[in-house]
Amino acid sequence: MLKREPFSRPSAATVDKMRLALGRVLGPSKLLTSEEACARHAGDESDQAPVVPDAVVLAESIEDIQHALAVANDLGVPLTPRAAATGKAGGAVPVCGGIALCTLGMNDIKEIDRAEQIAVVQPGVRVADLYAAVEAEGLLYPPDPNSHASCAIGGTIATNAAGPRALKYGVTRNYVLGLDVLTASGQRMRTGRRTAKGVTGYDLTALLTGSEGTLAITLEATLRLIRKPEKIITLLGLFDSVASTGRVVEAIIAAGLVPRCLELLDEACLTAMREQGVAVDSRASSLLIMEVDGTPQSCEKAMEDLGQRAIDAGALDVLVAQDGTQRSRLWEVRRELSHTTRRMARCKISEDVVVPRRHMVELIESVARISEHTGVRMLNYGHAGDGNLHVNLLWDDPDDEPQVSAALDKLFRRVIELDGTLTGEHGIGSSKAEFLPLEQSEAVIDMQRRIKTLFDPKGILNPGKIFPRRGHGSC
Repeated sequence: MLKREPFSRPSAATVDKMRLALGRVLGPSKLLTSEEACARHAGDESDQAPVVPDAVVLAESIEDIQHALAVANDLGVPLTPRAAATGKAGGAVPVCGGIALCTLGMNDIKEIDRAEQIAVVQPGVRVADLYAAVEAEGLLYPPDPNSHASCAIGGTIATNAAGPRALKYGVTRNYVLGLDVLTASGQRMRTGRRTAKGVTGYDLTALLTGSEGTLAITLEATLRLIRKPEKIITLLGLFDSVASTGRVVEAIIAAGLVPRCLELLDEACLTAMREQGVAVDSRASSLLIMEVDGTPQSCEKAMEDLGQRAIDAGALDVLVAQDGTQRSRLWEVRRELSHTTRRMARCKISEDVVVPRRHMVELIESVARISEHTGVRMLNYGHAGDGNLHVNLLWDDPDDEPQVSAALDKLFRRVIELDGTLTGEHGIGSSKAEFLPLEQSEAVIDMQRRIKTLFDPKGILNPGKIFPRRGHGSC
């Protein structure tokens, strides 16, 4: 983990007052104060070092959250919302101490309306549980973060999470119709709607989705669903170079084809998988998972079109999963990549930069040059269909951290040069806050700070996130 300067924390006297106040209204079953218990709510899956909060509130109701917010406001202490803490940008790390607010206890799927194709859920609902519930009704909730088995709806709304299916279906924001939230000052608001259409006033729902827990705390979300597709077909293309893979992606998009997934793995990634004992054709220097869904007839036609374009682009081989078991096996390799690469080194950073599709191969080539120049091992996989590349940096020796920092700086600057963006689905959090000015102007950042102040005048809600440091409210 990269070393970063610590944030300031509440004084010991303030912490004592905070714990007493929380204990009076919540009781011991919903309040953790021992260091050992609080340490379990200190980190996430990013490179950000865990920070042990001074207290943890295990919220099971709206009233629990209201009580925690009231104490935080009264004493001016930081409050960091957390769900499953599967994020990769430090967004759930309580970097300023204070209160960590865990919402996993609020995990009811309150409504599934088949006729209107909506679901109403609490923030602690696991995404995989929502999948199962709506699919039993013949419906689909399309956003598919890689950690769907463990991550919770509240966190995916906070980060505007996405995944492989975003190419066809879009990201979380496209499926959040309305929110019931508490602002930092304790004001309860319902934003958005339950209808298929609606343009009343400013779109506060879209603003809150992706705000990384800095503006409000989600109490309930109204989510848009779609009909579950009748059929899914998955193909695997093997290529002798990333350039060949890039050509087939460009050909597929140019032809107007809309697969639901186009997942790319580069040569360094395949090498890493082979080192971990995963059987990958030795001829392949790049791999592309292609997936289509729809009616049986449309899937068969799309499969033929994708396969032919892959062959025309020089594919070494194109394999088609024959049943659900083979499909699951293909995706298991992809979904385990993050864990596979984590086992390869003591330290790992997973970035999620995005560039225009036409620049993806160029970015991968740039990553190889950055790796050679800095000596930091780097490998890439990601959502080729929308230009979202997961660049993984691996190292063992803490003395290598200056080179890792240099590699990150070079990566982000190159992404911006290629008309890209710093994050496609992980968020900025605390890990990338200092790089925000690379992409956004001072005027844009200042406007966002003013919005933050409007929602959170005391600066207590998830401080230390998104914005470069310059003194941040209670932090």
